[in-house]
Amino acid sequence: MTAIDRQKAEGMGQKAEGMEQKAEGRGQKVEEVGEAVQHSTLNPQHSTLSSPTLDARRPTPPPLGKLYGLGIGPGDPELLTLKAHRILTSVPVIAYPTMESGKVLARAIVADFIRPEQLEVPMPLPFSVERSSQPHYDAAAETIAQHLAAGRNVAVLCEGEPMLYGSFMYIFNRLAGRFDTEVVPGISSTFASAAMLGAPLTYRNDVLSIMPATLDEATLRDRLAVADAAIIIKLGRHFAKVRTILDELGLLSRALYIERATMPNQQIRPITDMNPADVPYWALILIPSQTRPQ
Repeated sequence: MTAIDRQKAEGMGQKAEGMEQKAEGRGQKVEEVGEAVQHSTLNPQHSTLSSPTLDARRPTPPPLGKLYGLGIGPGDPELLTLKAHRILTSVPVIAYPTMESGKVLARAIVADFIRPEQLEVPMPLPFSVERSSQPHYDAAAETIAQHLAAGRNVAVLCEGEPMLYGSFMYIFNRLAGRFDTEVVPGISSTFASAAMLGAPLTYRNDVLSIMPATLDEATLRDRLAVADAAIIIKLGRHFAKVRTILDELGLLSRALYIERATMPNQQIRPITDMNPADVPYWALILIPSQTRPQ
């Protein structure tokens, strides 16, 4: 074999080795892709495979809205906190409870601050012990949830303090676990009433009891008998029962009556002058502490 023939043979051998190496490389790539596919199938959360085309077609859900529970105070619009005012005037959606009679107390308190472009969601409630409010709160929560899911912030108005006998608590219980929620404290009518009456409630180690007049007669009597100071709320048609109990316990002379505290139609009258038929739901009786520290 000549030198030229040997060079040709060596060249053909090198080409053959190169082709083998390329084939091995392609085989390794196939194995790697196969392993990646298997890995992505077994571990979909750690998949390294993606399709820009498919990702682009997949719609991005809007960010969820935020739920606010706004304590708007006892009735005087000037008692609205600065924070509540800021949120109230900036959210796109406002919700508030309404009575079946058509009265809308919460909205009336802040009516001057509501903008025309804001969406309003009335929440009709029966306000009756004979009828359950739960289906009404379910319906209201579902409507509010639809706005939140669409990315709209919602402020739910609540008279007084939202977390003290407040209507917002029932919306909070239904939605706080699903959406970002913030509660803005408000001035409770119980404490606003003490200010309007000029009656210090408690001193030092006194214990204050707040109780609804809707309690049965025996429970009311037992709790009032041991209270250092007390506030009886939700009077309405229960006024006669409460007045009788106070008289029996010798508390009538200490009892102070007020209705619609801080509102333009607020009334402070002697409890003995009241006609039970005229007492509204938004009335309370305050029994201040007898402690007189120097």
